[in-house]
Amino acid sequence: MAPITDISQLDPNQTYTYADYLSWRFTEYVELIKGKLLRKVSAPTSEHQQIATNFTVEIGRFLKGKVCRIYTAPFDVRLLRSTGNGDAQIKTVVQPDISVVCDLSKIDRRGCLGAPDWIIEIVSPSSLVLDTRTKFDLYAENGVREYWIAYPGEQVVTAYVLDAHGQYELTGAYSEPGPMPAACLPGLAVEWVDIFEEAR
Repeated sequence: MAPITDISQLDPNQTYTYADYLSWRFTEYVELIKGKLLRKVSAPTSEHQQIATNFTVEIGRFLKGKVCRIYTAPFDVRLLRSTGNGDAQIKTVVQPDISVVCDLSKIDRRGCLGAPDWIIEIVSPSSLVLDTRTKFDLYAENGVREYWIAYPGEQVVTAYVLDAHGQYELTGAYSEPGPMPAACLPGLAVEWVDIFEEAR
């Protein structure tokens, strides 16, 4: 079979696996959600990248000398709650803006195999439904313990933590200067101003 060198060679109606994903030879970033191809619409804005950098710096500083690690996109997270963990069985591969992983046995040279403890997605107009609905449900279903969604335009962060029933419960909505505590990292409270001030 001829190698896939351009995204246009893929059928958006077909179901793909991580094994397929690894064989593709184009440079565009894509994600797979339950086997369905999801194309990144455009490159992140400078505001998006500044917010991602600010989160990475603040969380990374806290994690120095600790077990947990922080990873930024592009970083493949293979979610396998409903499949086996073989490349041909995995049908969901996402690239969260920020992932914090505390079980380092999940990390290999290709990314993270299984759910990170904490994911942060930074919303862009083209990713609003994806981040607030599709990935919201996907991350809960796969056991991501904490999920934050940052809205650059509104300068708001909403924080969710998995409850005993595997559903996300809103634990905070931050829109003004003050601490934003991370449930999965006791002792860490990211300052709102440190995330948004430079991004204005």
